[in-house]
Amino acid sequence: MKFRPSRRVLRIALLVILVAFVAIQFVPVELGNPPVEEDIAAPPEVAAILRRSCYDCHSHEVSMPWYASVAPVSWLLERDVREGRRELNFSTWNLSSPKRRAHKLEEIVEQTAEGEMPPWFYLPLHPSADLSPADLKLLADWATAESARVRPTSGSESPQQPR
Repeated sequence: MKFRPSRRVLRIALLVILVAFVAIQFVPVELGNPPVEEDIAAPPEVAAILRRSCYDCHSHEVSMPWYASVAPVSWLLERDVREGRRELNFSTWNLSSPKRRAHKLEEIVEQTAEGEMPPWFYLPLHPSADLSPADLKLLADWATAESARVRPTSGSESPQQPR
């Protein structure tokens, strides 16, 4: 014999789900933008790519979509932005050591080349963030050169001077 829930059971289940959905809207989420310390110095064409494809998770200039205030999506967005800023934050770039900057620039090249950034799940709602082959080359060339420029010399924390 196959179990078929009654209409009453289905209505109660639906009501419980609806009440739970309304209740979770009252769980606070902090999605603010702290002040920008100092933005990363990059040529205008590179800065445009970074702003378009990276800043919504890796800066203090996040523009939240309308659904950012609806739980549980708000929880996921808050977590993604918090983790993104912890990994790489263009708004506090000046606070990082030259060694960390060089490492993060190398990671930019690696993760964008491998298609890890921007994440696949971000692109359907933000298609303008997709990186074209020309974007990838420009970003990689800049990040590679900048990494070599800022990498500290052996035992030193001061960046190498450009040649």
